[in-house]
Formats: sequence, C-alpha cells, structure tokens
Amino acid sequence: MSGEADHQEPVMNISAWPIERLEAYAATQHGQELERIREVAQAHAHRSKEPKHVRLRWAKLSLDANARLHGNSSSPWARARMDRQNFMLRTWVIKHLGPDTDPDWDPGSLAADTLAALTLDPGQASATAANWRDLPTEQIGELRRHRNLTSHLATLISYLQPGPTRDQIAGWIEVREHLP
Repeated sequence: MSGEADHQEPVMNISAWPIERLEAYAATQHGQELERIREVAQAHAHRSKEPKHVRLRWAKLSLDANARLHGNSSSPWARARMDRQNFMLRTWVIKHLGPDTDPDWDPGSLAADTLAALTLDPGQASATAANWRDLPTEQIGELRRHRNLTSHLATLISYLQPGPTRDQIAGWIEVREHLP
C-alpha cells in the first residue's frame, strides 16, 4: 500500500473507546499512533466523573504509550520529552488523586526518577547557566532540558519527607528559575 493510500483512511475516534478496547489497541501499535493513544488516555485520567481506580488505569495506559513511543530513542530531546510528560502526569495524579504505594504514584519514587534523569546537579546547572548566552547550542539545549525536566518539582516538593532527596529537589527549584 502506498503512503498516499494510507492518508486516505478515515481516522478512528479512539477517544470514545472504553479502556479495555484502547489497551488492546495500544498493545498492537507503534510510532505516532502511540502519541494519540497517550493523549486520549491522559484526557480520560483527568476526567473527574470517573472513579479513581479507572482514572489511575487510564493514567497507566498513558504512561505506557509514552514509554513505548519514546523508549528506544537515543535523542536527548525525545528522552527529555518522554520523561517530562511522565513526570507531569505522575505529579498531577499525586496532587489530584493522592499519593500511593504504587511507584508511579509515590512522591519519593517520582523524585528519585526525576533526579536520575538529570545529567547535572543543581550547582553545575547554576554555574553553567550564569553565562548561558555565551555557551554552545548543545549546552544551552542541555540547560533547557533540565528546566523542562524540573517543571513539576514545585508541586512535588510538598509531598516529600524531609531529607536529602527533598533538599536536592529544593535546590533544583531554586536553580530552575535561572535556566534558559
């Protein structure tokens, strides 16, 4: 089948599908269709009419589609996009549906995952950002990825117990406003 014929097929309205059908469909998909599934599942997770356990299931589907879409990418931008979407949805769930012992909804696990995704520590990021306009494009991009990857921390910090992890998160919150 030619690429032109592919574009003539009608687009399915997957937003009206029950979760079981979308989960089964997602298991067979690759590429950009996973992005559409991620968005639909996330929208369902945000719906206040559905019971909590159903909303969490939708959120899991969104996380899974996001991971499958970007998981094998070697691009730092694709990896950062995947992580940021993951972190933002997990933070939203913690804030609106409550923390849980499930690692996806556990604030400590989310903080650890965030810190693991960062390639700089707050001190390095701050020092590098001091004269960011003079930096090569690649370094500016790294600082911007760090800014994007830490956008959820101001919300997350209130769910963390005092200790070294919370202190690191506080450091990132302070540094973040100085990143390009």
